[in-house]
Amino acid sequence: MLRSALHDLLPIPPLKPALIFDMDGVLVDNTPVQARAFQLLFRDLGLTTNARQLLRRLNGMPAGEIIQGVFRHPIPQKQLEIYAEQREFLYRTLYWSKRRELPGLTAFLKAARAEGFKIGLGTGSGGSTLSYILDHLDLRRYFDAIIGKDDVPKGKPSPDTYTLTAAKLGVQPERCIVFEDALLGEQAAYRAGMRCVAVATTLKAKDFQAPLTVIKDFTEISPAHLLALLATQPETPQPQKRPG
Repeated sequence: MLRSALHDLLPIPPLKPALIFDMDGVLVDNTPVQARAFQLLFRDLGLTTNARQLLRRLNGMPAGEIIQGVFRHPIPQKQLEIYAEQREFLYRTLYWSKRRELPGLTAFLKAARAEGFKIGLGTGSGGSTLSYILDHLDLRRYFDAIIGKDDVPKGKPSPDTYTLTAAKLGVQPERCIVFEDALLGEQAAYRAGMRCVAVATTLKAKDFQAPLTVIKDFTEISPAHLLALLATQPETPQPQKRPG
């Protein structure tokens, strides 16, 4: 009886937040290669759009949606899929021998799992594109849930990707921290009621709205550091009315 009473008086440890990662530009620094692939596709189509500037605004969306945004007229869905496949082939060819994780990633994921964090992946990529990165780098085993473009009706900046990832993890959105490199991804996190750590692989710190912190890679952060940062931002930021 005394032991039970003492147990009831002990403080209950706070629940650990869940960590949700975007893939492109977060697990790997591949955005410049993505931009190059888009640029080659645009050249083939006779378009003059600057792919790097385009991705500053639209990175995080599925490729087909990005491509549609370049045209002033609607493109049939089947044709968009063909263009997206062409871009994907170019991207994989360019990136084939360059695939490597962002510095410190595996060590950070191992430390987070050891501390009891649930870990998810929420990305605008899907299917074989996920395998191209996750399985080649042997990263899939670190994630408790993986959500891609084929799992949700709307891509980022819609919150669907991150909302579903949290649901699969069994964690309330307000207890989730998203790692994002893209403006639309940051807005998707806030729309889902989550906080965000910005990964500045292609954008500058000043480009983001209200991240917990901005890192260049995972050597600059630890699970303990994340818990301390949460105390500095008790409320989830409100998304911008016009994301990105």
